[in-house]
Amino acid sequence: MARTVIKVENLVKTFGLRRVLDQVNLEIYQGETFVIMGGSGCGKSTLLRHLIGALKPDSGRVLIKDQDITRINEHELDEIKKDFGMLFQSAALLDSLTVEENVSLPLREHTKLAFEIIKIMVKMKLSLVGLRGFERHMPSELSGGMKKRVGLARAIAMDPDIVFYDEPTAGLDPVVAAVIDKLILDLSKKLLITSVVVTHDMQSVFRIADRIAMLHKGKILQVGTREEIKNSANPIVQQFISGDADGPIQFLDKGDDYLEQLTN
Repeated sequence: MARTVIKVENLVKTFGLRRVLDQVNLEIYQGETFVIMGGSGCGKSTLLRHLIGALKPDSGRVLIKDQDITRINEHELDEIKKDFGMLFQSAALLDSLTVEENVSLPLREHTKLAFEIIKIMVKMKLSLVGLRGFERHMPSELSGGMKKRVGLARAIAMDPDIVFYDEPTAGLDPVVAAVIDKLILDLSKKLLITSVVVTHDMQSVFRIADRIAMLHKGKILQVGTREEIKNSANPIVQQFISGDADGPIQFLDKGDDYLEQLTN
C-alpha cells in the first residue's frame, strides 16, 4: 500500500459563528493526484490553506510526512515548506519581474546555488512546461495559460515532493485547460510528485484525479476513485458532478453558499 504523505485528522475551523470545516478527515498517498472538489463556500480554499500551513485549526491536526504542522513554529514550518510547491489560481506572478526571475525566486530565496546554476535550473523547469525561450518575457506579454505554466515552473523549481494547485484551470478556455491538466499529470509522473488539486471544474476532475474528495458545507461527503465518485449513491455528489439545477443543493440568491434541502 502506498505511503500516506498527508493526513488530516478531525479538522475544525470556525470563522465567527460559521463552522467552515467540520471534522474533516483525509489521507493522501505518495505519488497520487488527489482532487478536492466542491461548490463555492464549501470550505475548499480553507482546507487548502490548512494543508500548506497558512491557517491554524480550532482543533484537529494536519500531518505532513508524519509531522504535525499545526503544532510547530514558523522556522520548522518553513523547512517543511521547502518540500512544497504551490500553483495559485491567478498564477501570482510578480509583474515587475521577467519569467526567469519569477521562476528563480524560490531558488534564490531558499538555496545558496550559484547564479549560473540557477539559470540552468530555470531553463530546465521552463522546458518541462513548454516555455523554454521565454525567460526574458514579462508577465504582461503572456496569455493566461502561459502565466499558469510559468507559475507551475516556479512551483516545481525546488523539486518538491508535493505540489498544491488552487483552481489551476480557472479562467482558461477548454483547450488550454486540457493542456494544463496534461501538464499536471505529466509532471506528477516524471517527477514523482504528489499532487493535491482544489477545483470545481468537473472536466478537469475526471481527467486528472486518482482519487477525489467531495467537500460540502465543511464536511467530506465521500472519497473515492473517479469511477466510485461517478457511480456515487449520494444525491449531493451526483447533482454536483452532473451540474443539475434541481436536486438537494439549492443556490441562495442572497449569498454565495449552498442550501442543502434533502427530502426523505
